[in-house]
Amino acid sequence: MKEQQSPLIVKACKLSTEPLNQECHCAAQFHETLRDLLSQQGADGSIYDMIIKDRPNLLAKTRVFVSEKCIQKQLAIIEAIESVIAMPAYQQHVLSYAPDIAKYKPLAQGVFFGYDFHLEGMEPKLIEINSNAGGALINALLILSQQQCCERFNPVLIANEKTQQSLEQTFLKMFLEEWQAERGSQVLLTIAIVDEDPANQYMLPEFLLFKKLFEQQAIVTVICDPSELTYHDGVLWHDKLAIDLVYNRLTDFALETTTQQALLQAYLSSDVVVTPHPRAHALYADKRNLVVLSDEAELIALGVEAKIREILLTGIAHTTQVKLSDADELWANRKQLFFKPAKGYGSKATYRGDKLTKRVFADILHSDYVAQTLVQPSRRRVAVGDKFEEFKLDLRHYVYKAHTQLVSARLYQGQTTNFRTPGGGFAVVSVVED
Repeated sequence: MKEQQSPLIVKACKLSTEPLNQECHCAAQFHETLRDLLSQQGADGSIYDMIIKDRPNLLAKTRVFVSEKCIQKQLAIIEAIESVIAMPAYQQHVLSYAPDIAKYKPLAQGVFFGYDFHLEGMEPKLIEINSNAGGALINALLILSQQQCCERFNPVLIANEKTQQSLEQTFLKMFLEEWQAERGSQVLLTIAIVDEDPANQYMLPEFLLFKKLFEQQAIVTVICDPSELTYHDGVLWHDKLAIDLVYNRLTDFALETTTQQALLQAYLSSDVVVTPHPRAHALYADKRNLVVLSDEAELIALGVEAKIREILLTGIAHTTQVKLSDADELWANRKQLFFKPAKGYGSKATYRGDKLTKRVFADILHSDYVAQTLVQPSRRRVAVGDKFEEFKLDLRHYVYKAHTQLVSARLYQGQTTNFRTPGGGFAVVSVVED
């Protein structure tokens, strides 16, 4: 596979990454720059307050260092996965256990796939794929606001030296491509950003930033709960506003709850463009897909060529379906496993095997779970107040049509990413040349 151009990330100088992640304690004082950026975009001070004051652990004041070779390996893993997902045999296989709605095939691709990696010994292992990954626009702001961290690590934006403005335009173009795939040259007039109780969602500031971005292009935008939508006369409505496109941030990926029936009907009738959509989740983000992608026999049966199989088998954390018949073996090996619900998202109802009680394990055995080989995350030492603390980290690629648009890191303590630890949150990624 050919080497890809690195995506929008920050390129540093030729130094080793491990000492940098342990010993570089620069604290980026980006708050005032962020306030100025938001003001330039016409955002009022309430969005800044939501990000900095109400969510103090959303953005880290430090950055993460990763080698260019490590990034290239991640890009190769993503390219390999995308090549398999495009195969009719793979799609037929995974759709056999997907909800019926996933069999409906829209023309839109789906925005913001999130490919999440742990870097055990700085060797990347994919741990999951998300179909509506949040944080891309927030991270775009963070990159620009930390450009003056220090002279040595001033950002060099590798992909054609993209600016913050052009990255926003990349995101906007992506939504327009989704629309044009379904509607051709018809003008996009309205967008609904839809999530359950959006006013109380942790990522509300990003919803507001997207609203601002869309409205700058004369696209009328609302942020709403799915219960606020109605469907009649071949149109999806928010009050008296006809909705052309739904930016779907819901975690009910099959649109099964009663509050989403208007959206479901409009989607299946092709009367609204939905992105990302249920089929995208079924093809990419169902955790059972990782069982297929990390099993050599399954890949051979699908007709995946040898060099792609090698990339997948070394680059994806091995994953198996939890079966009652394997209970004894799973319990014996639990300390090397991480248990995830097949249809879950984020860290909901996930368990490290070494933390399991027999009661929870019994529940897992009778639920739809996968067991994934535990991949230890790499570490970042961070100055928090007057002391230093160890943080775990993962890397997220925001991907559209098999192309990485942006790479970010998440710093956390505890079992999973949670945006609750002082000093943690989204962090800028600096790529160190090999």
